[in-house]
Amino acid sequence: MYIPNQFAATDTAELLAFMKQYSFATIVTAKDNVPQATHLPFAISTRGDNVILTSHFAKANGQWRQIVDRVNLVIFSEPHAYISPTHYDKEQSVPTWNYVAVHAYGAATIIHDRDQAFEALEKMIDTYEEAYRRQWAGLPQDYKLRMLNGIVPFEIVVTDLQGSRKLSQNKTDQEQQRIIETLSASTDGAARQIADYMRANQRPGA
Repeated sequence: MYIPNQFAATDTAELLAFMKQYSFATIVTAKDNVPQATHLPFAISTRGDNVILTSHFAKANGQWRQIVDRVNLVIFSEPHAYISPTHYDKEQSVPTWNYVAVHAYGAATIIHDRDQAFEALEKMIDTYEEAYRRQWAGLPQDYKLRMLNGIVPFEIVVTDLQGSRKLSQNKTDQEQQRIIETLSASTDGAARQIADYMRANQRPGA
């Protein structure tokens, strides 16, 4: 990912928190030089020093056949906002976009073992609706197996984690404050989230 130095986000804990908050991500692969992408929910965890991404494809989605023995890209990106040049001191300025994004690269392993596949599914349940575990536990085993036969669980061990936080860091404190005030008053929830990120990122005393 192209990341100018002033926008680079390198704190792993911060990146993990962002990925967990915006965990419906896009996995990108290539077949015969043609990119393919699927939008999937991910469970994000750590194992020792490694970041682990767990999810599953529908078995009918042939992209799962492309994820082994190659580097996969998973894109986590959610809040973003248009930034008008009217906020800047100089009239000769252009519009831009503020956003936060994380790119995770890594090799995938398909989970073939049935018990491990159930563990992967239960990790997803715990991530998105822990209270559903009781209902899940009461479902007939043959029903669970039919559900399991329709998916392909997998995990990715992340080998490269890249983060970009483009939050007008290259603008003056006054310009940033005007942007924050405008975005905070927006009816767009994503714009207000970007305002919150900008506010948290402001220089001390700004």
